[in-house]
Amino acid sequence: MDGQATLKFPTTTRRVGLLAGAGRFPLAFAEAAHAQGLQVVGVGVIGMAPSEELAPLCQAYFETPLARLGRAIRLFKRAKIDRVVMAGKIEKTVLFQPWRILRLLPDLRTLHMWLRYAASDRKDDTLLLAVIREFERDAIYFDSALDYCPELLVKHGFLTKRRPTETQWKDIRFGWELAKEMGRLDVGQSVAVNDLAVLAVEAIEGTDRCIRRAGELCRRGGFTVVKVAKPQQDMRFDVPTIGEQTIRSLHESGGRVLAIESNMTIVLDQHAVTELADRLGIAIVAINAEELAMPIAA
Repeated sequence: MDGQATLKFPTTTRRVGLLAGAGRFPLAFAEAAHAQGLQVVGVGVIGMAPSEELAPLCQAYFETPLARLGRAIRLFKRAKIDRVVMAGKIEKTVLFQPWRILRLLPDLRTLHMWLRYAASDRKDDTLLLAVIREFERDAIYFDSALDYCPELLVKHGFLTKRRPTETQWKDIRFGWELAKEMGRLDVGQSVAVNDLAVLAVEAIEGTDRCIRRAGELCRRGGFTVVKVAKPQQDMRFDVPTIGEQTIRSLHESGGRVLAIESNMTIVLDQHAVTELADRLGIAIVAINAEELAMPIAA
C-alpha cells in the first residue's frame, strides 16, 4: 500500500473521486463523505454501479464501460481529482463470456494495464492492483474508502441475540483456517461448513452464490458461513463486506450462523442487518484469530 493511502483526508482538496462497482458500498461511502463535507466525483461501471441512486449523492457523476480505463482516468483528470477510492464489487464473470473482446471493447489504457500489469494471472489482487498502477501513471492515487468511513468496519463481539452453539463454534474454527488459506491463495474470502465438512468455497461467483450453493448441497440446513479478510488484505479494495442481502441469502439457503472477522469486515447498514438476522434466527459473530485460539463458551 503506498504511503499516501494512510491519510485520513486528502490534504489539497475537499473533493474525492469514487470508482464505483456493484452493491450498496458505493452509496454508503458517498453518504459518509457527504456527511463530512466532502464533494464526491463519481465514475460508475455501467451495468454494475447503482447509478440512479448514486448520482444524486455526487457533485458530478459519470458512467464508463468496464474496459474503458482511459475514459475513467480522463474524467477524473478533468475534474482535477487526484485521490480516488474504489467501492463496490466488480463482477469478473464477464471476462469468461464468449466473445469477451467484442463485448468489452477495451481501450488502449485497458490493454496496456492488461498486458503490462496483469499478464501473470487473473486473480482479484492482480487485476485490482493493475488498475491502481494504471491510474498512478497519471498521478491519480487510490485511498482506502475506510479512511473516510471507518465506522463501517464491524467491531468485535456478538451482533445478534442468538449465539453459536458449541458444535457451531467447532465449525467456525474449522472454517476460519480454510477461509484464511483461500484468502492467502486469492481464491475467495468465504467458506460454508457443516459438521466439520466443507460445503462450498467462494470463488469468482461471490458470497451470495456461494451460500446458495451450500444450501443446495446441505438440504437439512443449519450450516455455518465464515467470511474473513485475506492475510495480505489491501484495504484499498476487495475488503470483505456483508449486508442485508447476505442475511437473506443465508436464511433462504438454510444457514444459521455467519462468522466474520472483526475490524476487517464491512457491515453495511449494521442496525438493519442485525434486526433482520434476529428476526430470522441467524447468529452473527465478529471474531479474530486470537479469540479462536482460546476455548470459547457458546
